[in-house]
Amino acid sequence: MPIMPFSDALPDPLPVLARAVAGCSNHNSVGGVLFVHAIVLDVNFLYITETAARETLEQVMADALSKSGSNRSAVRAVCLAVSGVNHPTDQQRILTWLRDIFPTQVKLYVRNDAVAALASGTMGKLHGCVLIAGTGTIAYGFTEDGREARAAGAGPVLGDWGSGYGIAALALTAVIRAHDGRGPHTMLTSTILQTLGLSSADELIGWTYADPSWARIAALVPVVVSCAEAGDEVANKILKEAVQELALSVKAVVQRLGLCGADRKNSFPLVMVGGVLEANQRWDIGREVMDFISKDYPGAHPIRPKVEPAVGAALLALNEFMKECVQEAYRR
Repeated sequence: MPIMPFSDALPDPLPVLARAVAGCSNHNSVGGVLFVHAIVLDVNFLYITETAARETLEQVMADALSKSGSNRSAVRAVCLAVSGVNHPTDQQRILTWLRDIFPTQVKLYVRNDAVAALASGTMGKLHGCVLIAGTGTIAYGFTEDGREARAAGAGPVLGDWGSGYGIAALALTAVIRAHDGRGPHTMLTSTILQTLGLSSADELIGWTYADPSWARIAALVPVVVSCAEAGDEVANKILKEAVQELALSVKAVVQRLGLCGADRKNSFPLVMVGGVLEANQRWDIGREVMDFISKDYPGAHPIRPKVEPAVGAALLALNEFMKECVQEAYRR
């Protein structure tokens, strides 16, 4: 008999006992301060999304358990959704130190953080595709039989085009090109300089390399959007290219997994997460991406999660834990 996702029986609202957040850095990068978010649900499940070093993870887990009035011995399962986990060796390294922390009976799950983002929109079920477009970007998908695929997510050096960093970096490049005569005049020049408190484009070079962290650069995306909404051709071109790149990432995953079916019309969830995809006054990148995708895959069903990825990790881990329990019961 099929094993139904345990999320079908979850109460609403979810019994969140505690939350803890701490600052940290992606374990595959030097720049870009992000966060670790730990959630403890009733019945003692601990779930964490992170882009972090081990010390910060241990701190945030301890804080979350302390706030919930619990301890490590009472935990049933831990789900760690980690940015930069791209290979089984990455998972195994993290599982090894998690096992040093928690008792042997605790179930441990380690996933890429994109998987938790997908689960936040599908109530823990791994099926469909998620598109994340924030500071960075990635598309990640699963079939119902467990096959998975990803596109993009390789970081700005290898081309996270369509991400917040990618959009802002192209805008900065456009300002420099306009300044030295290689590119067209653009409203981005005066608007970005005013935003940063700089007096000339020459100063922009020093500002950029003084601290080239990804999040600092990506913070300029609203400036690009405002210039595009004001009619600037260069800014509009940057955003249109971003839309195409984000849509291509989704299409690559959908094609590799066959989520659309043989006739390309099958329905599948498309979870959309990240600040780049949020609507603005006249420029709605998320809607533009969806319009681009639906031309080829009319069955794509867009979902804007109502809960954060940390809760998605909780739902995912809870489903996986309950499946294991049912399977163990069948074997007895």
